[in-house]
Amino acid sequence: MIQRLLSRLIEHQDRPAVQDALHWLYGFIRPHRLAIAGLLGLSMCATALVLVQPWLTKLLIDDGLLAKDFPKLALIAGLMILAGILGTLLSGLNRYLHTRLSGRILFALRDALYRHLQRLSPSFYGQRRLGDLMSRLDGDVAEIQRFAVDSLFSAVSSVIGLVCALGMLLMLSWQLSLLALLLIPLDVLWLRWMRRKVEREVRQLRERSADVSSFLVETLPAMKFIQSAGQQQREARRLDGLGQGYMSQLLRLQVTEFFTQAVPGTLTSLSRACAFLVGGYWVVQGTWQLGALIAFSTYLGMAVGPVQSLLGLYVAVQRMSVSLGRVMELRGVAPEVESPQQATPMPARGDLHLHGVCFAHPGRPPLLQQVDAHIPHGCKVALSGMSGAGKSTLIDLLQRFYDPQAGQILLGGVDLRELDLQALRQRVAVVSQDIVLFRGSLADNLAYSVPDASREAIAEVARLARLDSLIASLPEGLDSPLGERGQQLSGGQKQRIAIARALLQNPLLLVLDEATSQVDEDTEREVIAAIDQLFADRTRILVSHRPSTLANADLHLVLQDGQLREREAGHV
Repeated sequence: MIQRLLSRLIEHQDRPAVQDALHWLYGFIRPHRLAIAGLLGLSMCATALVLVQPWLTKLLIDDGLLAKDFPKLALIAGLMILAGILGTLLSGLNRYLHTRLSGRILFALRDALYRHLQRLSPSFYGQRRLGDLMSRLDGDVAEIQRFAVDSLFSAVSSVIGLVCALGMLLMLSWQLSLLALLLIPLDVLWLRWMRRKVEREVRQLRERSADVSSFLVETLPAMKFIQSAGQQQREARRLDGLGQGYMSQLLRLQVTEFFTQAVPGTLTSLSRACAFLVGGYWVVQGTWQLGALIAFSTYLGMAVGPVQSLLGLYVAVQRMSVSLGRVMELRGVAPEVESPQQATPMPARGDLHLHGVCFAHPGRPPLLQQVDAHIPHGCKVALSGMSGAGKSTLIDLLQRFYDPQAGQILLGGVDLRELDLQALRQRVAVVSQDIVLFRGSLADNLAYSVPDASREAIAEVARLARLDSLIASLPEGLDSPLGERGQQLSGGQKQRIAIARALLQNPLLLVLDEATSQVDEDTEREVIAAIDQLFADRTRILVSHRPSTLANADLHLVLQDGQLREREAGHV
């Protein structure tokens, strides 16, 4: 029922897409149906306690004060106090449970979107602004959650309160109640006219927010370079310009939303004033009681509050529809590779065969054309080629970030597409020139690919990778935090951490993609020697422009013009 209601409120040309989006959203609400029902029950009890107060006021005035019945007056006053205390307790409990439910749904939404993003290929991230992704993952998801739980739940409570308040109004005077309801059609027409303007302003605000996020993501990691270039003022002016653009759009949205709600609110206030004027005339004429007029006025005020809340819900629907559309756009991006439903077990040996492999990125010339190669298990391979020849793409194919558009890659005689994706990437370790380190301890970073590794295994790979001196220099040894991206470590130390991490991963195939390009040749010789010793029984592929890196390889391959050619050993 909620899905059907929302699909009517969100006037969209692509109705199936709206239904699919709402079905996805409702999937996160469905597991909490009992909690929502409980909260609605508490809300109804709290609403009943609020609604009884004006009626008690009427009785207090008409049957207590005006009738000069003090015992009844005291009884009604006691009931009013009791109702107020119970209402306060229910309100506090309701708020606590509501906050807990809201948080659970928020993190479930964000977790689902993040898990989907984890499945997407590097080409997706190469085409997207990181700040825009963060804006959708944070701001848009939060907007959806606020509507799905806060706004929608508030709307249900408002409907309950409005229906009860209208019932009390009709009991007191059906004539005045009709007068208060005359302006509802005008409110609806106004809101429908303003809907598209609100949606357009919200979408532009989301884009301005993404611009600011993208700027921060781009400049904060590069602050050292910005300082060295003396461009702090330039970047500050850029941020100020983006901030001014965001603020201008925010103010435009505020003005639009103000008029969207102000016109119906003003009409509602006019109807309330008219009803009070007519009712007051009846009291003056002696045809109505003073307590009834006060109760009617109070209930009318209670009806105005839910009406305002429902008017705000209409605006919230348009804001949510924008955010939901942005999130569904990400969810609509299909992963380029998936694990097979029935995966073949990982082979024990890593003989690598490439048969007629072809690959081209969309809209670009082919990088690989009918590539054939055979790399025996345990072989040390030197892979060279000009920049842009496709070496990194070939490595991505080995880890199945992409699949060949023709041909096949076999590991141990098994097509990579037949292997479990996570198991494959666990057994194909890549050490690149950009060593990724996370905030956490040295031990956490070493065991990142194998989080269940024992302390003894972590200490052993650290020793084998010759990290003893680094560990000894850290105040807490393996438990010392490395800080943001390990910026205090040297290039050689980062390389050894990466080697230890790969060693703990126990791969069949180790790839070094320009892994030693940022260290001097002496350090490079030590790193390569350590790799040759530690991975002597594994297949090793070394990608580099340095002849010294590629020396002493068992097999030399050159990637040129989309072809992989073998070069005699000793010639690099």
